[in-house]
Amino acid sequence: MTKEVGDRGEILVAQLLQDNGWRILETQWRCRWGELDLIACDRNWLLFVEVKTRSDRNWDADGSLAITPKKQVKLVKAASIFLSQHPRLSTLACRFDVALVRRAASKSFYLQTYIEQAFVT
Repeated sequence: MTKEVGDRGEILVAQLLQDNGWRILETQWRCRWGELDLIACDRNWLLFVEVKTRSDRNWDADGSLAITPKKQVKLVKAASIFLSQHPRLSTLACRFDVALVRRAASKSFYLQTYIEQAFVT
């Protein structure tokens, strides 16, 4: 899967979140622990969204198997660094969501599954 394909999945999810009233704060935010694909907020919540984009034939259950405990630890550490750099956001409740995007044979993209609070810290 190319970076361009992954980027298109993230753009799709960002647009869907915006359509549902979320404000996108950051995309592809990086630190030494890795990357947070999307960071969004509303009045009460701060979302850290991991986006996995897969084609029809994939080995990891449409990306869900890629969210290993080790990956979860990295996401939590990255989120902690983000919050330390943006202390005004620390009053919001935080949530880690996972969006599984499918790239169809027709080269179109669609959200297959959105998992709110995919893992608990």
